[in-house]
Amino acid sequence: MKKIFKNFLESNIFFLLGDMAIFSFEAIKSIFSKPFEKGETIKQMFEIGVSSLQVVSLTSLFTGMVFSLQTYLGFKKFGAEAYSASIMGVSIAKELVPVLVGLMVAGRVGASIAAELGTMKVTEQIDALFTLGTDPVKFLASPRIIAASLMLPILVIYGDIIGLIGSYIVDVLVMEMNPTNFMESIMSHFEVWDIMTGLIKAFSFGAIIASVSSYYGMKTEGGAEGVGKATTFAVVSSSVLILVADFIWGKILPFSLKG
Repeated sequence: MKKIFKNFLESNIFFLLGDMAIFSFEAIKSIFSKPFEKGETIKQMFEIGVSSLQVVSLTSLFTGMVFSLQTYLGFKKFGAEAYSASIMGVSIAKELVPVLVGLMVAGRVGASIAAELGTMKVTEQIDALFTLGTDPVKFLASPRIIAASLMLPILVIYGDIIGLIGSYIVDVLVMEMNPTNFMESIMSHFEVWDIMTGLIKAFSFGAIIASVSSYYGMKTEGGAEGVGKATTFAVVSSSVLILVADFIWGKILPFSLKG
């Protein structure tokens, strides 16, 4: 029994998580040391933020529409459809948009980062940077972590707005709810902390996506096949860690500041 337990502790998953944690720590620590890679950071902010607007718009719009439709129909069975908008607004800001935006960005940006850095690794461009006296982690990983951590909250705020628009379309235009009742229902239970909760989660999701994807990209081996595997592992690992982090934040952060 002791041997089985020892083998379990020494399995690859624990070494992988430890190595990934060390890499992320080094990348985050290098953010605060000079020189600052401003140009690369701004470039990555554009790639991660602006280039993701389309997928975030579609995801948030239809998430708001579908969730609003199901919530309205469910509450209507109990004659409480007037409260559906308030539940929908809080859920979109605290959970749905942050998590879904994080997952979509992990699929688009995470794959891109892993493929780009993986290609640089197998073509020995990263080794060339090291030979020239440039720290590859600071030059490649740190700007991506900064950019993702800053742009994810902005994307979530944008997604919240689009999600509420989608909810308005369904509740008011399709289900013919009174527009005034719709707004009053949302504002009656909505507070700033709901938005802040989503932004805190989004900040951590951005750091997870960039650090995990950079890790797999810079550890790539085996040519084109290795790049493909690194891309897959980056997206899957980022998505799973986002869900794990969402649960942890849900346990740590208070549901409301009103007591």
